[in-house]
Amino acid sequence: MTVLINMNSKEDAVQKPRHPEKQNRPDSPILRKPSWIRVKAPTSSGFNKTRKLVKEKGLVTVCEEAACPNIGECWEKSHATFMILGDTCTRACSFCNVKTGLPGAVDHDEPARVADAVKQMELAHVVITSVDRDDLADGGAQHFEDVIFAIRKASPHTTIEILTPDFLRKDGALDQVIDAKADVFNHNLETVPRLYLSIRPGARYYHSLRLLDRVKQRDPNQFTKSGLMVGLGETKEEIMQVMDDMRSADVDFLTIGQYLQPTRKHAAVERFVTPEEFKAYETIARAKGFLMVSATPLTRSSYHADSDFEKLRAARAAG
Repeated sequence: MTVLINMNSKEDAVQKPRHPEKQNRPDSPILRKPSWIRVKAPTSSGFNKTRKLVKEKGLVTVCEEAACPNIGECWEKSHATFMILGDTCTRACSFCNVKTGLPGAVDHDEPARVADAVKQMELAHVVITSVDRDDLADGGAQHFEDVIFAIRKASPHTTIEILTPDFLRKDGALDQVIDAKADVFNHNLETVPRLYLSIRPGARYYHSLRLLDRVKQRDPNQFTKSGLMVGLGETKEEIMQVMDDMRSADVDFLTIGQYLQPTRKHAAVERFVTPEEFKAYETIARAKGFLMVSATPLTRSSYHADSDFEKLRAARAAG
């Protein structure tokens, strides 16, 4: 479950397009999903309990906004990924459904509220992510640190995984977040270098790779994690090269999942990768030395993050 504070009124949502930068793009056809992508509509009591909790706390979920295929399963188990620093991103990646524009002011009460939610939900493991905040001098690094410290104080037995932006051109910001000592530091490369200009134009592949390498250099005990989407036109050979690049940065955990197109204005799905191909990617990745690999059509960065963390920790101990 991914939740964030909604800083905008319903009236604003009606008046302003969610992705203003994409309004003039031509429509892309949305391919029919194969059987291995389709999931049942969520109806369980656990799902409804989580939905009620989110509503009562006045929260908005990225799970709903992104139409995540895993929402039923994750919400039933009260698995939470909190999105901090608002609901508006300063980047305009062609794959992402998060709203773009100029974000509001940083909510300095948010760390305490996130920590309280983690405690109330009795989470064994929590994932904290954020929008890109290029408008902030530190890219949001101080806020990440505040959230981590607040969770440690409120729920000391909860393990913490962060999924961060790239802190591009934010001197000192990355080191500040590393030194906050989350249990897992996740930063997604998202796609192969050739596709960055069209898929992730505001980011730089080798900067993101160096970020992951820097985490290990500064704190070798921190687990590192990164993810890829497939189905965007990449080749198997390109994916294997990215795996090698990640291993050169000593990344511990690799996730690979099928890209799903949010709207006709977003990047098109070139093809649906088969479960057999995902299994082959997992086999290759494990042979390359990753401690943990999750590669399925429905894999997302925080999917099964709690149980995968236990497997990751066990793999390191066994090695």
